[in-house]
Amino acid sequence: MSDKEIRRAKQYGDLVERLTPNSKPLRNCLRAFWVGGVICTLGQWITMLAEPLQLTEMTAPMFTSVVLIFLGATLTGIGVYDRIGKYAGAGSVVPITGFANSVCAPALEFRREGWVLGLGARLFQIAGPVLVYGISSSIVVGLVYWAVKEWLL
Repeated sequence: MSDKEIRRAKQYGDLVERLTPNSKPLRNCLRAFWVGGVICTLGQWITMLAEPLQLTEMTAPMFTSVVLIFLGATLTGIGVYDRIGKYAGAGSVVPITGFANSVCAPALEFRREGWVLGLGARLFQIAGPVLVYGISSSIVVGLVYWAVKEWLL
């Protein structure tokens, strides 16, 4: 490297250092913790509210998941979930509402391109790989469990 290239690299490094925002990990962890906790508490309340609907112990969690996904998708659609995500970081991504957000956000971004090429094509842009690997790994784990159970027991 020449002296000129070394100076440019140093100038670039200094510029990056100056423009990069300072991270505040303690503050970010606290925000993620309390927002994620509020979302999980909301999920517990929804499960408890399912009791008067006479849902069984098996169907109440499904009802809760559907309601939380609906709320996450709705809040994404009206632009609220993005603000929650900027504030809470992982606290808004980890619960099931974050999954709804990851499905809806790319679709909304490309909705101007039409129903098929925009909305339909981009719907599973982020969540698609997660679903593929999640389902594939669950099949592999299920087959390994079945094989071990058959041969060892």
